[in-house]
Amino acid sequence: MRDEEAGLIFRFFNEVGIIEQLSRTMLEARLPHGFLASHFTVLNHLTRVKDGQTPLAMARAFQVPKTTLTHTLAGLEKAELIEMRANPADGRSKCVWLTEAGKAFRQDAISGLTSDMAGIAEQIGVERMADALPLLTDIRTYLDKARD
Repeated sequence: MRDEEAGLIFRFFNEVGIIEQLSRTMLEARLPHGFLASHFTVLNHLTRVKDGQTPLAMARAFQVPKTTLTHTLAGLEKAELIEMRANPADGRSKCVWLTEAGKAFRQDAISGLTSDMAGIAEQIGVERMADALPLLTDIRTYLDKARD
């Protein structure tokens, strides 16, 4: 790979990283006091992928230590946004399930971002963002497969 290509790829991921940091800050500003993007991310994951996963599977998906995820899950469980149930497959481990309150919390968080999203849409354009989605999805899919 040529240096120019490596530099371009680095710039691409640098921009993605900055976007992630700025969007996380934007999200956290709209969440109720005491909640972080990590809480929202768990609820979003359970909605987007599926609930009923073990904490270990989720920790692997997020690429964080199980203890880190366990701390996040404890906060969500205390707020009654998730519930932990015995794993039907083995009865020993636990699985994470969204509650109705958790589903509502996620939707409220998304709704709270409406004005921010409207500003982005006005400035950047929804069409341009839609055009970028296939590329971003391809990169995420590649990176997901490459980590396993």
